[in-house]
Amino acid sequence: MSEQTTTPATVTENRAPRVGNSGTAGAPQSGATPLQTKFGTTTIADGVVAKIAGIAASDVAGVHSLGGGAARAFSAIRERIPGGTTNHAQGISVEVGEQEAAVDVDLVAEYGVSVVDLAEGVRRNIITSVERMTGLRVIEVNIAVNDVHLPQDDPQPEPAPQPRVA
Repeated sequence: MSEQTTTPATVTENRAPRVGNSGTAGAPQSGATPLQTKFGTTTIADGVVAKIAGIAASDVAGVHSLGGGAARAFSAIRERIPGGTTNHAQGISVEVGEQEAAVDVDLVAEYGVSVVDLAEGVRRNIITSVERMTGLRVIEVNIAVNDVHLPQDDPQPEPAPQPRVA
């Protein structure tokens, strides 16, 4: 049987191996991180990081929308319902460890935008926003561009109806 190291109680056993302490489980901490202090530990939910990443990705010029086709269709329906809200985490999946986070983004690009430049801008904005707001270190941001939005795909406004009586 292999030797196992002990980890703090806040780590779940089902967590993906790419996120966490990067192999430092059980190692003595040389300095406290912003999330682990002598006064206690701060835990950040996956949904918080996903929402921050979604807003950061949406802020980049050239991003038409986030999410795959089904997610965008469901979102369009939800926003038309009275009291419906926008899901800022749509198209974003995250894994959050004790000190690190990994983010996956599905997006639709505007036609004419360099996909390479767009991906780099989205990646940079997500890393900056998540690290600044949470104190977590973002170890990777994977971006999947699922579609390109064409201007003629926008629904055209219907002309105003002509009055029947003068």
